[in-house]
Amino acid sequence: MPTHPKCPALTTARLLTVQSAALVTLGFAACANAAPAFDSESPWMLGDWGGKRTELSQQGYDFKLDTVVEVGSNLHGGYNHDKATRYSDQFALGAHMDLQKILGWHDAEFQLTLTNRNGDNISNDRVSDPRVGTISSSQEVWGRGNVTRLTDLWYQQKFLDQKLSIKVGRFNEGEDFNTFPCDFQNLAFCGSQVGNWGGGIWYNWPISQWAMRVKYQLSPELFVQIGAFEQNPSNLENDNNFKLSGSGTQGAVLPVELVWSPKVNDLPGEYRLGYYYSTADSSDVYKDSNGRYAALSGEDYASSSSKHGMWLTLRQQVTSLASDNSRGLSLFANGTLHDKKTNMIDNFVALGATYKGPFDARPQDDLGLAVSRIHVNPAYRKNINLRNQADGVSDYNDPAFLPVQDTEYNAELYYGVHLTNWLTVRPNLQFIRHPGGVNQVDDALVAGLKIQSSF
Repeated sequence: MPTHPKCPALTTARLLTVQSAALVTLGFAACANAAPAFDSESPWMLGDWGGKRTELSQQGYDFKLDTVVEVGSNLHGGYNHDKATRYSDQFALGAHMDLQKILGWHDAEFQLTLTNRNGDNISNDRVSDPRVGTISSSQEVWGRGNVTRLTDLWYQQKFLDQKLSIKVGRFNEGEDFNTFPCDFQNLAFCGSQVGNWGGGIWYNWPISQWAMRVKYQLSPELFVQIGAFEQNPSNLENDNNFKLSGSGTQGAVLPVELVWSPKVNDLPGEYRLGYYYSTADSSDVYKDSNGRYAALSGEDYASSSSKHGMWLTLRQQVTSLASDNSRGLSLFANGTLHDKKTNMIDNFVALGATYKGPFDARPQDDLGLAVSRIHVNPAYRKNINLRNQADGVSDYNDPAFLPVQDTEYNAELYYGVHLTNWLTVRPNLQFIRHPGGVNQVDDALVAGLKIQSSF
């Protein structure tokens, strides 16, 4: 990290020799305090507001305005070969309050976050067949409507020397469970994967619902947590973007997770194993209540009293440089399994690697490569075949034909240019085989651009 002209002590070598986290924090605070707007070493584009930002933080008030911009352009293949470029974005305004500093409440904090999303997605009408849509997405930030939403409204209290943590309020499952970074632009490599394939019951950012999470730190490297989240489809509606009532609740999603964060050869890793159970009724993807094929019988699909699934997430840094322990190669793997009776996707797996600091002249840049496989439940696929049979259509080119979905593969290669501490630009190239899991759709090549900044 280059030396800041007003903070000469904050070199990489110096940081690596500092043993006290408090000293590091104070050092960065002093640096941020010295930074005017657009200073490359400041964590914020607008700087420290003449020192006011640091002053508010010392009093317990931290404010953030982050933005993500994503652009996707179909270079080759896909459902529609006409070239197009799609733009999507998200703005997130957050306020975090340290209630110990503000009110004297020991180990207590509060978070409020509003998000606003806009734009469109190249996957919707160019990459995938619009009759069934995409399974993954080439612009992960798109979705859940072009609307401003309440995303966080929660209170957290810690007990027993901070070993026990209880969080209550409005938030989403992916904020605490099955968490994963979001540096890639393709949805298959970004964020909580359970929510991407969880059949509409597990809501990731920016949706919120009433929830509670209880976490206990078993050791410095190991913790277990359990949650209870309101399962309420009405929270997805744009008109309910600031909804606080529980009307429309159908049940609860109950996740439990064990998280281990070891040091392997003094390099950080994180390993997550989890399970979720939904108490709400779900529809069978294939049969009616009499065990017959619902698509042929014309009867309602059978109701199941629950839905469940599990996940495994592995992340480990495997190499480092003597000059900077944060630089080096990291590997990851993600996998999910879902209920075959009630879920369109029965399993998902992704493998990838990232490398931070590939060049000495660019120690903060990063490089990423990942591949994924998203498999459609065979029972769901059989049901689509039977629906086409019942409708008397068999030609893929017939507008009434429902395309049969099988397996979609995604791959992405990106290079992240760390322009400043508040701005990273990641051009990327994505390859999608069988978009939407439809074999008749040509494999697609998409050029993407992801811009992350903090004001």
